[in-house]
Amino acid sequence: MAIVMFMHWKGTTQAQYDALRALVNWENEAPEGGMFHIAAITEDGLRITDLWTSAEAFHRFVETRLMPGVQQLGIPGEPQVEIYPVHRLFTPAFAYV
Repeated sequence: MAIVMFMHWKGTTQAQYDALRALVNWENEAPEGGMFHIAAITEDGLRITDLWTSAEAFHRFVETRLMPGVQQLGIPGEPQVEIYPVHRLFTPAFAYV
């Protein structure tokens, strides 16, 4: 079942996110099950919204790629993560692609 994942990582900066993105390379080597990713930098840190084919796919990515990269870069803190089943998905910008 598809899930939406919301992450809030207080204190994480744009520079840290960009370094992690480059290291983990999820844009060129898409993780299995990853469907959609959006990141926003706020006054208090990083907010992520992802769409995954399953919670298991998300957790596998976190364990095998994301957290090793976080540890390698020394990014501090723990993200707050919420996962919910997707009830409905509507993407009007992509309706005609």
